Amino acid sequence: MLTKKGKYGLKAAVHLARLPPGASTQVADIAEANNIPKKFLDVILGELRNAGFLSSKKGKLGGYRLARAPEEIVVGEMIRALDGPLAPFACASRNAYEQCEDCDVATCEVRMLMVQVRDAIGTVLDTYTLAQMRDLSREALSSFVDYI
Repeated sequence: MLTKKGKYGLKAAVHLARLPPGASTQVADIAEANNIPKKFLDVILGELRNAGFLSSKKGKLGGYRLARAPEEIVVGEMIRALDGPLAPFACASRNAYEQCEDCDVATCEVRMLMVQVRDAIGTVLDTYTLAQMRDLSREALSSFVDYI
């Protein structure tokens, strides 16, 4: 499940993707426009900066901006940077695999299903760039919500 940190990180990144190329904005402006607690957003943006998605500049004219073009930023990479592996269980993870104490990896039906869940989530998140996410229309979002 996507955490609030992941959700808020994506909302902030989309906010930054809507700015003119190279433009930056203050954390307070992002927080207010997206209804995100500023202190929490400070932490999130710091993590995204450390992961190479954002750059920042201190001072009155400073703020955060995207470190790369939104067309070059894959949504799945951002989610992994904020929330960690996409797998619901460690035994289904590619990058953070840990064997369970209570099952046999080769025959566990739960693990087999969770690997498929991981792959499905990854396929969707790794298909979208930040630019594509920014450009989703309200109608497309509402029809997607109806599907769920």
